[in-house]
Amino acid sequence: MKVLQLGKFYPIKGGVEKVMEIFTEGLAERGFPSDMLCVSRNGNTENVILSEHARVLRTQKLAEIAATMISPQLIWRLRCIRRKYDIIHVHHPDPMAAVALFFSGYKGKVVLHWHSDILKQKFLLRFFKPLQSWLIRRADLILGTTPVYVEESPFLKDVQHKTSFLPIGVDPYPWLSDEIKDIRAQYPGKKIIFSMGRLVTYKGYEYLISAMTHLPEEYVLLIGSDGPLKEQLQQQIEELGLKDRVTLLGGLKEEKKQAYFGACDVFCLSSVMKTEAYAIVLVEAMSLGRPVVATKIPESGVSWVNAHEVSGLNVPVRDPEALAEAIHKICGDPELWRRYSQGARQRYDDIFTKDEMINNLIETYTQLLNNN
Repeated sequence: MKVLQLGKFYPIKGGVEKVMEIFTEGLAERGFPSDMLCVSRNGNTENVILSEHARVLRTQKLAEIAATMISPQLIWRLRCIRRKYDIIHVHHPDPMAAVALFFSGYKGKVVLHWHSDILKQKFLLRFFKPLQSWLIRRADLILGTTPVYVEESPFLKDVQHKTSFLPIGVDPYPWLSDEIKDIRAQYPGKKIIFSMGRLVTYKGYEYLISAMTHLPEEYVLLIGSDGPLKEQLQQQIEELGLKDRVTLLGGLKEEKKQAYFGACDVFCLSSVMKTEAYAIVLVEAMSLGRPVVATKIPESGVSWVNAHEVSGLNVPVRDPEALAEAIHKICGDPELWRRYSQGARQRYDDIFTKDEMINNLIETYTQLLNNN
């Protein structure tokens, strides 16, 4: 069995590309050759060797339109290599990958990974929708990341008979004792709320910052990553008089990010739109036994990942008071904190490990190939 992961770009920028890389490496580790075919973000089109049986094949970017990498070379490259693969696993949304598959002449099995609906680029969707409909019909199997998302997506209502889901799993974060102690030493006697993700509209950070006005002085909020809303959020922090209690940490290196996950008392995800379909950061926090406060985003899988009153609490979107109440409820009750901490780690072990994900992926591919 040889598999091609098709879509997006490299070097990695977001969650979809990370999932593609984890799939590629995970399959290769089990002895199944697997490649990624995607567009180069930096102009370098040399193959990247991930391991003995795993490569990243990159094509030249012509332009970038509405967050889509345009690469005619992707079509030509796929036509040249299509016969080498038993399965092509297409990662959606990525219009360029759909175009390449359409013109490739590939006759084998297709798995369509439905990471999310196209929500933001509505203008683009008007033109892409016929091709998206073809891709849905062409797919032998459509995989979501949670049962909620594939059931609720309006684009998948008529193809539920060929949909399933595969939760995204990750390796557990290490417990970096010294680094964690250093971070906590900066906030003596404080309860640390941590959030991680790009500073963009759908993350709902303005509501999380506002929630701090409803929490006692002993709480501090640390937000990792950068993004276009940085200045706007910093202005909100200053206007609310929260400069000493809310810190935008900027971009964090991997080890530093892991340390902040371990140092926090609670991890909070305040996202407000279905664009947040899964939130791998929840799984990363749960791998360290961190209780989670997340939002009940309609039609999203976020509140499935964070099981309410098991790994933490889920609250309505755009509700600073509800966020504050949930955070305080967990952090103010040591016994409840311990219960949700244990529940978070147990849920991670049961559902969200990388090994479990790769095992299920191999089983899915095997069944697909056997159903001829």
